[in-house]
Amino acid sequence: QKVKDSMRVLLPVLLNKSHESYDKIRAILLYIFSTNGTTQENLDKLIQNVQIESDSDMIRNWKYLDVPVISSSAAQQHKHPRRDRSSEETFQLSRWTPVIKDVMEDAIENKLHSKDWPYCSQCPPTWNGSGAV
Repeated sequence: QKVKDSMRVLLPVLLNKSHESYDKIRAILLYIFSTNGTTQENLDKLIQNVQIESDSDMIRNWKYLDVPVISSSAAQQHKHPRRDRSSEETFQLSRWTPVIKDVMEDAIENKLHSKDWPYCSQCPPTWNGSGAV
């Protein structure tokens, strides 16, 4: 069954003294993953109430892996735009195309934004556009 109010289920687990802090961190991360991020205020309250201030970096550092720990409209802008692949032929077991394929194709075509990809966006001067260097 889908959990309707995950915070109501989560709080008794977090406030239970018998659970270790690492288990509480895992529970907070599961909550963040399931809600696709949380507000800064909500995250601060959770960390304070559970008393894991010293280990809060374990939660906050997930942002470096592109996990939306703090949900905002700015975080949604950095998503790589997907290509339309509806006309491509697919195999029976592989209908999903990973984002890295779009990124690599854009790198080959020299279409990566220099803001998001500062080391990949400048092509060498000898490149003639015929493919990857």
